[in-house]
Amino acid sequence: MSELIIIGDRVLIEPQDGEQQTGSGLYLPATVTEKEKVGTGRVIRVGPGHLTANPEYSESEPWTQAERAVRYLPLQAQVGDFAFYLKKEAIELNYKNKAYLIMPHHAILALLRPKEEDLLADIATLLDDNQ
Repeated sequence: MSELIIIGDRVLIEPQDGEQQTGSGLYLPATVTEKEKVGTGRVIRVGPGHLTANPEYSESEPWTQAERAVRYLPLQAQVGDFAFYLKKEAIELNYKNKAYLIMPHHAILALLRPKEEDLLADIATLLDDNQ
């Protein structure tokens, strides 16, 4: 997937699809979850951020170090985050026979970021299972 470049303030999300289980243990079919306004999924890639003018750029001082006229303000979303997003803003994309969503960063309502110790515990569990 390294050849796929996400532009600007957009985010690539792998949607959580299919049946979902409620807190009481009931399974909701995909047809029920499609009617909801908010979707969930895992952030796979993020763009460079919001394009803005570089305040350090100046054409009037040619002796200074060359600066770019624009720069990017990074996004809050990071790869691996679990996102809650507005479904109406999402654009569906099939890439290598897998469904993804591309959406602007402002369509993300909330992010759930795993703690570093949780990630390390998950990796340790995977390593133990493979041995």
